[in-house]
Amino acid sequence: MKSIRKMVSLLRNKYFLATLIFAVWMLFFDRNDIVSQYEYGRQVDKLQEEKDFYEKEIMQVKKDLRELDTDLQTAEKYARERYFMKKDNEDVFVIIRENKKED
Repeated sequence: MKSIRKMVSLLRNKYFLATLIFAVWMLFFDRNDIVSQYEYGRQVDKLQEEKDFYEKEIMQVKKDLRELDTDLQTAEKYARERYFMKKDNEDVFVIIRENKKED
């Protein structure tokens, strides 16, 4: 019986009610509620992964560019593979593999 009286007196306390209403509002109804914060955190993690991926790609492209600038044979190989370039006395055969559709 004492615990019920204590709870009733606590619920009649205007400071406790104001704090409780404020906490509920901030946790569930505010623009920056718990669910939104969780989604923002997931979005930040996803963007961080993309950033890491693109930083690795940039490093690889810079490495390739250095190789192409310094080594003529690498530049020739790159031009042949990517752009199908050839010397005057050569023939280039391009093989395109088609995937069979399974019915």
